[in-house]
Amino acid sequence: MLANVMAQKKAHEVDAWLARRDLQKLILLFYGPDRGLVSERARKVAASTGLSSDDPFSVVRLDAVEIEQTPGRLIDEARTVPMFADRRLIWVRNAGAQKALAEDVKALGQQPPRDAIILIEAGDLKKGSALRAAVEASEHAMALPCYADESRSVDGLIDEELQKSGLSIALDARQLLKRSLGGDRLASRGELEKLSLYASGQKQITLDDVRLMIGDVASLSVDDVIDATLEGKIVDFDVAFARLGGGQAASQVLGSALRQFQALQLMRGTMDNDGRSPASVVASARPPVFFTRRKTVENALASWNGDSIARALASLQSAVLQARRKSDLAEAIARQALLAITVESARRRSRN
Repeated sequence: MLANVMAQKKAHEVDAWLARRDLQKLILLFYGPDRGLVSERARKVAASTGLSSDDPFSVVRLDAVEIEQTPGRLIDEARTVPMFADRRLIWVRNAGAQKALAEDVKALGQQPPRDAIILIEAGDLKKGSALRAAVEASEHAMALPCYADESRSVDGLIDEELQKSGLSIALDARQLLKRSLGGDRLASRGELEKLSLYASGQKQITLDDVRLMIGDVASLSVDDVIDATLEGKIVDFDVAFARLGGGQAASQVLGSALRQFQALQLMRGTMDNDGRSPASVVASARPPVFFTRRKTVENALASWNGDSIARALASLQSAVLQARRKSDLAEAIARQALLAITVESARRRSRN
């Protein structure tokens, strides 16, 4: 039982644990909906090993599909004796429900490799899924959840990136900037790097700087799109989405929608666990829901249950990744994903 408790961390504990990582944990599973954060944390651990990422003898990169097609592949790689270093790094990406991968991890968790560290990047894994269960049951492994940045984490990310350029930021500019960040760690860093480059030579980033780079008018349009989506108002959605103006804004609204449904998921969980009403949960939400939007969010909580919110989140996460890979199609990808959710909202509200 002790091993099971020690083989997993809560989301807010992950960074502190990584800063003082237990080197006896040889299998690290990074999982969650924020693929950017999953990748960033895995890269930091890889860098901390001192092994060159360009050395194919010391660093082996595998896709989970390869392991699924060749059961035992991960075990063979993990137990291969290193030739030019004292250990090897086995780095697995795109993990999910692959049975062979989970079986290999289970075996390695019971008899860990002596000369290898295994990093696994996965999507959002449910509790009890085979891969998570295999990691959490081993005293030689650790499961590390990666969820979208909360308000405090976004503040830390802003400070970290701006300090690299010797910049500070005005309070009102920070508040506006935070509204556009947090859905995906890599995307947030990209926005901050762009802002830092624009403000190069200044001492402080102002509200006007943020408005110019992020787009205050676009933010207002984004709110309109999100509200129309939650309310199931298809005509209003079409009008608001048409005002966004291009693929970049479309990607922004996908990020905002992702954060909104993550917030709904947390609030719906509180409703289900504590037996509270939507109005009560919204009133006590942190960060607070802006007063003009409270009724919209309350109605969404009453209409959407936990399972349906999870499906919407999966759809949005997929759309975010597709839009990033195919930037020329970002607008069409965003519209299709959000329109589907808008239609679902309309159906759910009509039943209530």
